[in-house]
Amino acid sequence: MTGQTTPIWTPPEPPRVYPLRLYGDPILRRKAKPLNVPDTLNVPGVGPQSVRQVAETMLETMFEARGVGLAAPQVGLPVRLFVAVEYEDDEEENEGQETALRSRVIRDFVMINPVVSVLNKKKDRSYQEGCLSIPGIYEEGVPRARAVSVRYTDLDGNQRVLEAEDYLARVFQHELDHLDGVLFLDRLPPEVTEDYRKELLALQQKSKLLIGDLAQADRLRRERGGE
Repeated sequence: MTGQTTPIWTPPEPPRVYPLRLYGDPILRRKAKPLNVPDTLNVPGVGPQSVRQVAETMLETMFEARGVGLAAPQVGLPVRLFVAVEYEDDEEENEGQETALRSRVIRDFVMINPVVSVLNKKKDRSYQEGCLSIPGIYEEGVPRARAVSVRYTDLDGNQRVLEAEDYLARVFQHELDHLDGVLFLDRLPPEVTEDYRKELLALQQKSKLLIGDLAQADRLRRERGGE
């Protein structure tokens, strides 16, 4: 059966935010490749953008989705790049106000080709963990090292090292997993994933629609003479 459908994503030019890839998208299972800062990246559904443009748009995407981290594969780019943010704690924050969330930012991070070293091997399972590519599903019990050191390249091509502990260390480990094709559900017992079978099947169907929309956007861009 055929018929006109409304795309779930139509790209503005240039986009303020990227569409988030969802559970079931093959790119979330690919191991990302190293990235050079001068590279130009071909963003699916958008076209060529600099690494800086990509990082800035990823940060906007993360803020709009009320996330604490976002990896390049989650926006369709199989490269070793992620962004993250550290917030002040505020139990009275109104979850519906994006401006309130931004006002709590302590610092944000853009990490290119990150390498994580464990500083404290003791595992922490106390935090609840979720994922922007698996919306609506949150679980405690994901084992993460309590403290890590991250060696990475910044947007100016400088080599940097950053130490993190507790929740921020968890965020960095979660995002690094994305660069290796690992999702947080993979680190939990199989029965946990089985508990969310219905929700995950729905995400897979939505993911297929989004992939189709992005492919169509790329075709239209090529027809208009885009790169």
